[in-house]
Amino acid sequence: MNGDEQLLRGRVYGHDHDDPNPGPLPHQTYAALVGGPLDGLLLDITGWRPDEVDDGAALSTELGQFPGGRSLYDPRPGRPRTPGPGVSCRFYYSGDTP
Repeated sequence: MNGDEQLLRGRVYGHDHDDPNPGPLPHQTYAALVGGPLDGLLLDITGWRPDEVDDGAALSTELGQFPGGRSLYDPRPGRPRTPGPGVSCRFYYSGDTP
């Protein structure tokens, strides 16, 4: 694991690495990002409707194939979701876009 990967582990997407509390909050709901440049981050999906979760996410990043582009993460069909706070599902890396 390189230094960038260590900075990302257990941190919530969108929080700065020097944020005093970059980790998850107990009352929020998250998707764990698996693979790709954002592997190990958590995405806050609190308040997302089920169809929004099913659509996945295109997340801005400087770490992907296209700096300043987006990395695409999607749930896998048929994978269970845990209702309520905490990590409720996983989003898997499917590619990058400019």
